[in-house]
Amino acid sequence: MHIAEDWKDYEVIETGNGMKLERFGKVRLLRPDPQIIWDAPYNLEKDGAPDAVYRRSKSGGGNWEFLRRVPEEFSVSWRELKFSLKLMGFKHTGIFPEQAYNWSRIREIICGAGRTVKVLNLFAYTGGATLAAASAGAEVTHVDAAKAMCERAGKNAALSGLKDRKIRYIVDDCLKFVEREIRRGNTYDAVIMDPPSYGRGPRGEVWKLEDTIFDFVKKTTGLLSGSPLFFLINSYTTGLQPSVMKNIADICLDGRGSTEAYELGLSTGRKEVVLPSGASSMTTF
Repeated sequence: MHIAEDWKDYEVIETGNGMKLERFGKVRLLRPDPQIIWDAPYNLEKDGAPDAVYRRSKSGGGNWEFLRRVPEEFSVSWRELKFSLKLMGFKHTGIFPEQAYNWSRIREIICGAGRTVKVLNLFAYTGGATLAAASAGAEVTHVDAAKAMCERAGKNAALSGLKDRKIRYIVDDCLKFVEREIRRGNTYDAVIMDPPSYGRGPRGEVWKLEDTIFDFVKKTTGLLSGSPLFFLINSYTTGLQPSVMKNIADICLDGRGSTEAYELGLSTGRKEVVLPSGASSMTTF
């Protein structure tokens, strides 16, 4: 497992009884996490002083309950990068802090390349990986089906002093974009993807990860340049273990490169407890 580090104002304060208490700057949130099946050392809602709690609904989804005033938008920083956050549906805030480990890897690889690097970031959300790559000097194509996420990524770039970097924001279905890029003959030195378990494109296209991930990865490898740097796959889908992702990458890349598959984790207030928070497969060439 690799632990995310270098957060300036984010932490997991405590975990237990299916919940995690986090601090984003001055905002304290209590959110559910199905992997937290151990006891909490105290009542996280009563004694942890959260500003808002995400309540799950028995019918699916849920909603935020505000116990104190929470700003409509607030921010956190990782190294010199800054992210604007807000409370969204499905318990989201606009950032996945555990991805900081991958951001560090991305920057290290791009900085060590010694040349201009073209990066394709698919299902790019609010742009954490986009900013990491751009801050290392890469030219980034940021693709997400949600216009609001692309707009927030642009806002994060501006907050991080990267507004003038070469970043293209594309609102599109990722599969259709990849297919068009292949027809155009465009290539990239690095590919990042963070596909959802389930989703819909801007025109109602349905995405189910288990039905599409292998074919999608295989197709996307056709966009790699003749001198690629890395191919990164992220997953938050239950049952898609790191070793499964490694197998997909190795088969689709026909054995090229060296693939490491790993869990991502977050440190917590208890030194003996590390919170597993997703998985990644990184192939380097």
